[in-house]
Amino acid sequence: MARPSTSFDVTGFVDQAASQFRNLNPNEPGQWPPLPKIATWLAACAFVVGLGWFLLLSDATQALEALRAKEPQLQATYKDRLGQAVNLNEYRKQKLQVQEYVTQLEKQLPGKAEMDALLSDINQAGLGRGLQFELFRPGQVQIKDYYAELPIAIRVTGRYHDVGSFAADVANLSRIVTLQNISLAPVGARDTTGNLSMEATAFTYRYLDAAEIAQQRRPAPRPGAPR
Repeated sequence: MARPSTSFDVTGFVDQAASQFRNLNPNEPGQWPPLPKIATWLAACAFVVGLGWFLLLSDATQALEALRAKEPQLQATYKDRLGQAVNLNEYRKQKLQVQEYVTQLEKQLPGKAEMDALLSDINQAGLGRGLQFELFRPGQVQIKDYYAELPIAIRVTGRYHDVGSFAADVANLSRIVTLQNISLAPVGARDTTGNLSMEATAFTYRYLDAAEIAQQRRPAPRPGAPR
């Protein structure tokens, strides 16, 4: 008894499938054969998926790459913060030492009431060395963030060693005084004593009182705002 033939005609199937794509009317896709409809639907799905990938996932990919680029910086920051946490007690000790040093420096700054005495000390330092003051003129007080600065224009005449000793005496005062813009010159051709004339600006400093600190911390008024 002969068995029925089960061989599949590939050529016939391909020809039949290809015949469904011939003479398609693009204005009436509803009348297309099943195979073109399925192929068109698959192409539309692929287009939508590709478009979604490009619009949505591409942004997420860029964000991910940006975060990956920040990873080395974050790791370095983490190591730095970890080192600070390990040495926290040592940093606290250093902070206390700095605060004590700042307190010592603040004690060298006179207040308003002590400024006259400090100016007198500078004057006495010159007179004690036998110098003659030709100019001793305090300038305008300049208010800084945490202190006030007072410039004093001075001009003294005397022997070279006495002028140098005067500068050393000023540097050794209990309060902070600095000499800047120093200029030395002979007194003049008619002077036979060999004296020198020194011009300089002495800067003294004082701490701000509570009212001045409050004034410094007060925000500056905006232009045009009522005061």
